[in-house]
Order: sequence, then structure tokens, then C-alpha cells
Amino acid sequence: MVGLAFAGRSVSNLDRSIAFYEALGFKLDPAAPPVWRSEEVFQRIDGIGNARGVKTRMAKMYVDETAGGRFVIYLRELKGIPRRNLSHHTAWDPGASHFGLVVPDAQSLWSHLELKGMLHALSWGGRLIAPPGQKKGTIAYITDPDGIDIEIIDQHPPAPAVDGRPARPALLPGVNHVGLVVLNSAKARAFYGDALGGSLVSPESRWMHGDFYDAAVGGHGNILRFFNESFPAAFEARLAGSDPALASPAPGSRINFELVEFQNRKKPVVPARITDIGVGYVGFEVQGLEAFLARARAAGAEMVSDGIVTMRGGGTRVAMIRDPDVGGFVELFDHPHK
Repeated sequence: MVGLAFAGRSVSNLDRSIAFYEALGFKLDPAAPPVWRSEEVFQRIDGIGNARGVKTRMAKMYVDETAGGRFVIYLRELKGIPRRNLSHHTAWDPGASHFGLVVPDAQSLWSHLELKGMLHALSWGGRLIAPPGQKKGTIAYITDPDGIDIEIIDQHPPAPAVDGRPARPALLPGVNHVGLVVLNSAKARAFYGDALGGSLVSPESRWMHGDFYDAAVGGHGNILRFFNESFPAAFEARLAGSDPALASPAPGSRINFELVEFQNRKKPVVPARITDIGVGYVGFEVQGLEAFLARARAAGAEMVSDGIVTMRGGGTRVAMIRDPDVGGFVELFDHPHK
């Protein structure tokens, strides 16, 4: 495992999604213009290689990470193929994905989105929620235009351990984690940890409930727990002209893949295809794709792509799979000639 590299989303209107992510602070990579294309390789990755008349366009959005490198979100719109709209779901539906975005001033961003008519808040009262014992709202869930969740988090400095509370590391601007709501945390941990190589931050996680956990996601009566699988940060290098010291992630940089389990919200996962509106996926860079794919399939992963697909140009090889718990979409890729 080289590391967690990016996240992706299937959207209904790419122009609208680009405007939203730019309002969040992401930038559009000018080297990847979002124009309509008919690409057999993308259809093979999506597992629809035999479809005819399919066109796709993709925007490559990125945000510079404080520790170096840039985190990429791929936004994809398709036409010429039936697509179900799966944007209407709750933050606790099994299979729902999200990412956490730490920002310098959450209230300023909140007001900015509200002013532009782009704020789709899930939290109670449509506001930022204050953690227990605090008065300032610093965290809340919103959705993008296609209903995919984003956790907005206010940055904060490190805090020492006080009155039995553990020390708290600093939260710096950038994508803090990528997350997935799971049905069976043991099954999900076995896949993302044992099979894909994540390191469990803490083996124990108690069930939690209360207004803070409900208010942030707009729920009532939720009982939940978190398991964080830590992966190396395999982020892209920043564009030419950036500070050389921040061009790539600092050695040892890591990012969490957060598995969220709701004790009292378990229900069958809504069937989805990678091409459906409102579907998210996560990308991991690996070394030796064949061996890695065989291990994932032995752990219960299902193939989506038409085998391993080689991209034109740099020779990057890609395989799309679904995890064995909620069918979360995972893109594995390697660079044989890197």
C-alpha cells in the first residue's frame, strides 16, 4: 500500500458542482479541462465497457494540504446511460460517504456558502455545532449539490490533556479524513485494515450518543462509534512554482479512513452503480496491482471494472472494486513505470 490518494464523486451537473467546490476553497486543475469525451477506458473502469454512446466529463478539483501536496476530488458527470439519483439519503445510511474538511474559519465559510445560496446544511438549525463544554460552533455536516456529505471542521491548535481528557493534536486546514458508514465494523476493519493495509488508530471504540452527535448530522437518537484506519498520504504533488518544501506530503504524513457504525440505524444498503448520481468512491495507490487485487478479492471484494485497465499516456493501471460490507467503491491503481 502506497497510500490513500483521492476521493471521487458522480454528479448530475458538473458546472454546478465545480462552482460549489470552488466556494469551499478547492481549485480546478487547468491541466485537466472538463470537456465531454467518449473514453472506452473509463467505461471499462466503470464496468460498462459494452455500452454505446456514453460520454463523460470530469473535473479535477484540489486543495493544498498544510503538510504538503494536494488532495484531489474527482467530479464526474455522464450522459448516454441511465443514472439513478441517489442524492437523497441521511448521513447515517449504510454506504454513505463523506470527507472532513478543516478550514481556517468555519463560520466565515458557512456565511460565504449561505450568501451564495450554496449552503445545504444537515445540522440542527442549519448552524455550526459547539462541542461539549464549548460555546463556539466549530463542526457540522453539509452536503454538496448531489447530496454527498462533507464534514466542515474549524481548525484548532494542539491542546494538552486536562481533567482526564486526552491531549488533542492540532487540526490544520485541508482534507482531514475520508469516511464511510458501515454495517459491520469488524467486517469493514478486516477489509480496510487487514486486506488493504490500514493501521487501526485505536482498537476499541465505545458507543456514543447525545445531542452533540445528533446535532452535527441532523439526527435524533443516533448511537454510533468510529474506527479510524490510518493510511500513508499518497497525495499529488503541488503545481510547479509552489514552495519546494510543500510540493509533496511531508515524510510520514498520514490520513484516516473513518469507518462510522450506527448501532440503531442498520438497514439494507441501497443498490448503486458507480455511474449513479450521488455515489462516492475513494482511491488508493498500491505497488503490484495484481497481487493487491487478488488479496482484496480473497477478502470478499467484488470486481466492478473489466479487470485491470491500463490508462493511455503514463500507463497507470486501474481496478475498481466494491468492499464486502456495504459495497463501498474503491479504486486501486499503480504506476508500473514510476
